[in-house]
Amino acid sequence: MSRIDESRPFAPVRFAVLTVSDTRDLSQDRSGDTLVARIDGAGHSVAARAIIRDERPEIAARLRAWCDDPAIDAILTTGGTGLTGRDVTVEAHRDVYEKEIEAFSTVFTIISMQKIGTSAIQSRACAGVAKGTYLFALPGSPGACRDAWDEILVHQFDYRHLPCNFVEIFPRLDEHLRRK
Repeated sequence: MSRIDESRPFAPVRFAVLTVSDTRDLSQDRSGDTLVARIDGAGHSVAARAIIRDERPEIAARLRAWCDDPAIDAILTTGGTGLTGRDVTVEAHRDVYEKEIEAFSTVFTIISMQKIGTSAIQSRACAGVAKGTYLFALPGSPGACRDAWDEILVHQFDYRHLPCNFVEIFPRLDEHLRRK
């Protein structure tokens, strides 16, 4: 079973938060605010934050730029994971991923089912890795952002979390790029 090993030091992670929306600005970004509050509350930091329209090339370009930024370890996007024609965040994420973390979608769906029942089927939340950076595409509701953070991400971004966590494998995420 999972547990926190208090003998291990806490290792803060530097996050970027990207809200994908055609209609919101920072004053209305409740989902982005939810993520920022949880990141800060867990002892991590927000290295960048932005809002961008539902445009696949623009989303992918921002993700790539943040993956290239050595001051960012992980990217959380919120919005654009639904089924409508303008929901292109998942496609933009997959344009960037080197590897997809398929189990994130499964675990997120299980958690969502407990909260919203079969409506969870409408989410296409996903995750992956690119250039040594973790990327997560979360739905645009504050509740979904809370669920993803509180039930999954807070644990996986805590180096003390056992039996394993995302933080301990940071140094190996881009090892294939260093091979000769």
